Amino acid sequence: MKKLCFVMVGSNDLLASSKFYDAVFVPLDIIKVYTGKNYIGSAPKNNPEEIEFYITKPFNKEPATYGNGTQISLLANSTEAVDKFHTIALENGGTSEGQPGIRSGDYYAYIRDLGGNKICALTRMNI
Repeated sequence: MKKLCFVMVGSNDLLASSKFYDAVFVPLDIIKVYTGKNYIGSAPKNNPEEIEFYITKPFNKEPATYGNGTQISLLANSTEAVDKFHTIALENGGTSEGQPGIRSGDYYAYIRDLGGNKICALTRMNI
């Protein structure tokens, strides 16, 4: 299966969303690499030229909303990174969608960002 090119979430407040994601991406080794008037791009720390996550004002100028049933999952290097992602998200205004733990054989944490988007961090377990 081919790798996805990028993920994009809408935001009604780019500055607040940028601060939120700057914080929660630290344990996932994702960094902000582009800031523009209408969107912000983030990439893996070890591959900054490959933007994989965008925060954007909707192109149609309508308010940004989250998708019911939509989830974005990000791969972490360890259970500790998943735990930090969850903790930092809550400290920065996100909400919990369940405490970190093992589900379907892997280690997951679910949060909602400031706009209500459901974001998951997970790490593969060798069980």
